[in-house]
Amino acid sequence: MHIRLATLQDLEVLVSLFDGYRVFYRQPSDYESARSFLKKRLQHKDSVIYIAFAKPVLSAVEVADSNIAVGFTQLYPIFSSVSMEPMYLLNDLFIDLDFRGQGIGQALIDTVKALCRDEHQKGIVIQTETTNPAQHLYERLGFKKDPDLHYFWATSKL
Repeated sequence: MHIRLATLQDLEVLVSLFDGYRVFYRQPSDYESARSFLKKRLQHKDSVIYIAFAKPVLSAVEVADSNIAVGFTQLYPIFSSVSMEPMYLLNDLFIDLDFRGQGIGQALIDTVKALCRDEHQKGIVIQTETTNPAQHLYERLGFKKDPDLHYFWATSKL
């Protein structure tokens, strides 16, 4: 497995993972909207997306560059006015169902932590449902529940 920063050339493999992520959160599958959303994020550089690849088990003839995209995480830059420091919102983390339990989620989070340290960020905020089983992973990796992050206002769209 290896992890790298996603580029526009990764759009099609990201679309499949992103759509799976949205379906996990009970949204209808929508490849076209997912493609458009991700393309804007990558073009405008308003998020950071890491993608995890695993090498498949191949037959006698190995195809060059035959990695399989198995997971991704998407971060949005935010700021703390109180501490006057930048930080990241880890909004999306998804591992393909066939590859869960292999340490890919931890590897993606470790990559994000390294980015945070390298950029001298304050830290990482995670947004997820309270019933998401990945919370055990987050807590095991040193994330603490923050009781200050409990409110949300929605426009009339919802």
